[in-house]
This record gives sequence, C-alpha cells and structure tokens, in this order.
Amino acid sequence: MNSQTFEKLLQPINSFLQCETPPEWVAEAAKPENLPVLLRDHMVCELKAAQSAMLLIRRYAVDSASGEALLQWLKPYEDFTYRLRGDWRTLSAKKGLKKTLTPRSDAVYSQDLIDKMVMLIKEELHHFYQVLEVADAQGIAYQTVASSRYARELFRHVRTHEPATLVDKLICGAYIEARSCERFAKIAPHLPADIGAFYQSLLRSEARHYQDYLSLAETIATTDISDRIRFFGEREAELIQGFDDDFKFHSGRPKVAVVE
Repeated sequence: MNSQTFEKLLQPINSFLQCETPPEWVAEAAKPENLPVLLRDHMVCELKAAQSAMLLIRRYAVDSASGEALLQWLKPYEDFTYRLRGDWRTLSAKKGLKKTLTPRSDAVYSQDLIDKMVMLIKEELHHFYQVLEVADAQGIAYQTVASSRYARELFRHVRTHEPATLVDKLICGAYIEARSCERFAKIAPHLPADIGAFYQSLLRSEARHYQDYLSLAETIATTDISDRIRFFGEREAELIQGFDDDFKFHSGRPKVAVVE
C-alpha cells in the first residue's frame, strides 16, 4: 500500500477518533517480548468482533432458525478459542454460513443490518485465521488470554430502551473498529516487516467496518446522533488515554512501576 492510499484511508479514522494512541502504548507493543500477547489478544478481538455482529443480527434482524445457523457458523471458532478444542488449521476449511438468512419483517433496516454484519463476520473470521497463521510462523502457540476492560467499559454506557440501545451498540462498534484500524497503522512500522505488512493489509476492511457501523446507527436512529457519537468518543478517548495494569491490543497507557 503506497503512502498516499495509506493516508487517505486513515484520514477519516483519525478525524472520527478523539485522540491518538499514546506513544507509551506503541512502545510497549513494539517490545519483542509482548508480541505473543499482542497476537493472541488481537486474534480474540477478531472473534469477538464477529460475535458482536452475529448477536446484533440475531437480536434485531432475523428469525430463530437463521439465528441458530449463525450460532453454528461461529461455534468451531469459539470451541477453539475458549475451550481449546480442535486444530486451528481445520478452520480454514470451514465454508461459512450454511443457510440463507431470513430477515424479520418488523424492522425496515433488517436486510441492511444483515448484509453489512454478515460481510463483517466473514472478514473478521478470515482475519482470525490469518493472525493464527502469523503467530504459528513466529512459533507462538495459542493460549487463552483475559479480556481488557476496553469494550466492557464502552458498552457500560449503552442506554436500555430501544431503539437507543441498538444505536448505542452500533456507535460503540464503530469506535472499536476505528481504534483497531488506527492501532494497526501505529504499530505496523515497529514490528517485524512481515507482520507489519500484514497489519497494513487489514486497514482497508477495518476502515469500512467502522463506516458500516456508523451508517447503520444513523439510519436506525432517524434523528441526529452527533451528540451521542461525541459522548462515546469522549468515553473511548478516556479509556485509551487512561492507565491499564496489563498490556492488551485495546489497553490504555501502561502503568510504570514506581521504584523507591
């Protein structure tokens, strides 16, 4: 990807986010000893992104049979990630969704939500497998990792009445995808060349993911949501600029031990 294309992709991302990733996090991500946790946590983040999109489709857009098909689609990936069942190499042979999803008729946005989120799931599961390939090439075996507080804290502010709940979830999804894209760009120059090139290759799809989430939120709300976007942007920036005890893909500034 040439520098002009690179900057063109990042410009709307950087305008959307309310802060840059702090240099302290980038320095932590660049440490060779942190590469295993970076890759493992990134892999889990890809699966969680697919799960979040799947849950939105099941909750808001399809009938029960379609919802069950979505569960079965993700099950082998969840079994490997959370239960350490199966060989990750077999995941490349999975053919994806085995059923045409039936949109619910009580929501005018059902088909649009299905189309955007199914595409996102396909891409996130592909990225999930690609991260496993990168880790394997580095001799890094998968181990379970604890989640960071980032997404949990964002979703804590979601309103509890519809359609506000759905709108807020979509805005949160937009910020998570945008931050992922920004961090891919930040760390790519500081990693081994092949891994850096891999992270750059993810930028285009991740940039589109944030836009898909945002356009869905604006369509479903039917009213101006700029204040709500700004609210979540402020919360997201607080998490990124705050301090975290452990290093993860979406963690904030690393805490520095005080030597007395």
